[in-house]
Amino acid sequence: MANEGDGPLADNPGAVRHVPVMLAEVLAALEPAPRKRILDGTFGAGGYAAAILEQGAEVVALDRDPDAIAGGKVLQGRFGSRLTLVLSRFSKMLDHVEPQTLDGVVLDIGVSSMQIDEADRGFSFMRDGPLDMRMGQSGPSAADVVNRMKASDLTRIFGLLGEERHAGRIARAIEAERQETPFETTRQLVSVIEKVSPRRAQDKIHPATRVFQALRTYVNDELGELAQALFAAEKALKPGGRLVVVSFHSLEDRIVKRFFQERSGKASGSRHLPQVSTTAATFEALGKQPVSASEAESEINPRARSAKLRAGVRTDAPAGPADMSILPVPQPAAPAASGA
Repeated sequence: MANEGDGPLADNPGAVRHVPVMLAEVLAALEPAPRKRILDGTFGAGGYAAAILEQGAEVVALDRDPDAIAGGKVLQGRFGSRLTLVLSRFSKMLDHVEPQTLDGVVLDIGVSSMQIDEADRGFSFMRDGPLDMRMGQSGPSAADVVNRMKASDLTRIFGLLGEERHAGRIARAIEAERQETPFETTRQLVSVIEKVSPRRAQDKIHPATRVFQALRTYVNDELGELAQALFAAEKALKPGGRLVVVSFHSLEDRIVKRFFQERSGKASGSRHLPQVSTTAATFEALGKQPVSASEAESEINPRARSAKLRAGVRTDAPAGPADMSILPVPQPAAPAASGA
């Protein structure tokens, strides 16, 4: 995954075209400084990483998108050995760092503006291109999903991951359309969605928004990756280390919120039963949460309007079990699980 709200690296070494979402708030939560080692699990265009490096810290930067890692070579030329670039999903961070060696982990969940802006990546319903959506550029694509999956599975994907109220109608229309012509482009899919669910004057978003979001989330197993990354970060952080997560969708935020509740001993259960904690708290919440983008930033960057930041400080308690059942990760069907 890559940083939402970033832009491509500019000609000026280390520069980015756009300031990443909630940069000041992220830095305040992370507290980067010389001799600190911080992992940016969603490198993108390097917006967060550059700001962290400018504070003197070392950065291990992960991204599953080969284009992001290739673009990061410019930033590496500026900061040298203090920046380590790794082509990897952030759920696999423990393959690249030892447990309890990090002072901070930052995760910015979602699709990057680089990916949206490139029509041939197939993320945007506003630009015609191949129906792809793979962040890692390998594995099953969005076209594979809409051409091969049963309408009942597509309905669950659109409903659970996109919260699309016309999920069933759209899925059945896709199933009927592909019998005549397989889906290859984003424009084809948008056309079918618009026929089933035409845009009304009062609608604030395009009718294809939720379906595209659901497909992207499913193709890249974004929610599963997020959950696994939270457990990995818990093990990677040293006592006093900080985990900072910026999310852009209620499904993502719900997972992050529940993780911090569970790991701080504040998870809510039935009001009729006593609260029993079997493990010591591994995180302490950092300030009042969630933190939202300022009105000024939201005016400048519409993508910041839905952003929510949650952060915690690692205690010295041993990491808890990576129990996926404690987190609200929807399972509409077996994840498509694209590559690195």
